[in-house]
Amino acid sequence: MKTLYLYLTRQVLGTLGMTVFVFTFVLLLGNVIKEILTLVEHRQATLGLAFHAILLLIPYVLAFSLPIGMLTAALLVFGRLSADQELTAARASGISLASLVAPVLGLSVAVSGLCAWLNLDFAPASRAAYLELLYRAGLKRPGGLLQSDQPTPFGKYIVQAGHVHGDGTNLDDVRVFEWNESNLVFWCKAPRAEIIIDTNNKEISLYMHEMSSYRRDKAGWAPGVAGDGPLPAVPFDSQPRELLTVAISDMTFRQLRAELARRERGFAPVPTPGASKDELLRTQRAIRSAASEMTMPVLVYLNQQVAFSFACIGFTLIGIPLGIRAHRRETSVGVATALVLVLVYYSFMVLGQAWENHPERYPCLVVWLPNFLFQAVGGVLLWKINRKVG
Repeated sequence: MKTLYLYLTRQVLGTLGMTVFVFTFVLLLGNVIKEILTLVEHRQATLGLAFHAILLLIPYVLAFSLPIGMLTAALLVFGRLSADQELTAARASGISLASLVAPVLGLSVAVSGLCAWLNLDFAPASRAAYLELLYRAGLKRPGGLLQSDQPTPFGKYIVQAGHVHGDGTNLDDVRVFEWNESNLVFWCKAPRAEIIIDTNNKEISLYMHEMSSYRRDKAGWAPGVAGDGPLPAVPFDSQPRELLTVAISDMTFRQLRAELARRERGFAPVPTPGASKDELLRTQRAIRSAASEMTMPVLVYLNQQVAFSFACIGFTLIGIPLGIRAHRRETSVGVATALVLVLVYYSFMVLGQAWENHPERYPCLVVWLPNFLFQAVGGVLLWKINRKVG
C-alpha cells in the first residue's frame, strides 16, 4: 500500500511540476511581451532591469499557475491510470478509490497552503514591487495610474473613478476622499474629471467638473465647495510608491485588513448640531453610500484572496473523477478539460469584481461559489465512482 501511495504521489508531483512550468512560462510570456520586451527593444530598459522585473513577476504568476497545474495533473494522471487499467488492478487487490486518492487529496491541501502564502502575502507584494520598479525607471506613464473602480492614492486624497477612458486622463463618475490620520475629513464626487500632466514641473493634477463636496470639522459634516476646480497638484517623480503601488488589487492580506479598518473608521457617524432634519438625512445617506462604495471593493479582494487559496482542493476533487471518466491518455484532452474548468472558475471571480459596487448582489459570496461548486460536484462524482467500483 505504501509503495502504491508513493508511486501515485510521484506521478502527480512529476506532472504537477511539468504543468506548472508550462503554465508559468505561458502566463509570464504574456506579461513580458506586453510590458517588458517592448521596452527593451526600444532601449527604454536595460537587460538587467528586465531580468529583475521578470523575477518579480514569477511569484504573481505562480499564484495562478499552481491551481491550474494541480487540476491538470489530476486529470492527466487519473486519466492515464484509468486508460491503462491500473485502477482496475488496484481495485482487484481490494484497494478502494477513496483510499487510493487520499495522498493526492493530502497533496492538494499542502499545495493550497503554498497558494495561501502566495495569494495573501508574497504574490501581491511582488506585483507591487514590479510596478514600482517600472515606475521608478520612468517606464509607466503617470496618466495610466488610475484604473476603473480601483481606489488609488492621489497625494493626500484617495481617488476612485467609475470609468477610466483609454487615454488614462479622462474619468467618469469620480469620487475623492481625504483622511486625516484615521478619520475621513473630506469627500467629493463629480460626474467628470480629467488628469492634467505638467511635464515641465513634473506634476499631475486632477480637475473636477460639476463637483459636490462635504467637509468634516468639529461640528460635523457640512456641504463644501461645489462647481469646477482642481485638486492640489502632486509631483509624479518624487514619491512613485504612494502614487502607484497601493491599489487594493496589489495589497497583501494584512494591508487589506488595515485598509478596510481605516475606511470603516473614516465613515463613522459624526453628530451635526444645527443641521435640519432633511439636511442630516441627505448627508447620512450620502455618507452611507460613499462608505459602501469604499469598503466593498476591499471586502471583495479580501474574500477573493482567501477563496482562491482553496482552489487547489476543489480542482483536485473534481479533476480526479473527471480524469477517470474520460478514460483517456491524451494530454491534449486533459489540458483542454482543465482550461474549460479554469474558465468556469475564474468567471465567478470576474463576476464578483464586476459587482463590487453592488453590495445587494453579495459579491463577497460570489467569489466563494466556485469553491463550493467544485468541491461539492467533485465529492459527489468521487462517491459515485467509488460506489460503482467498490
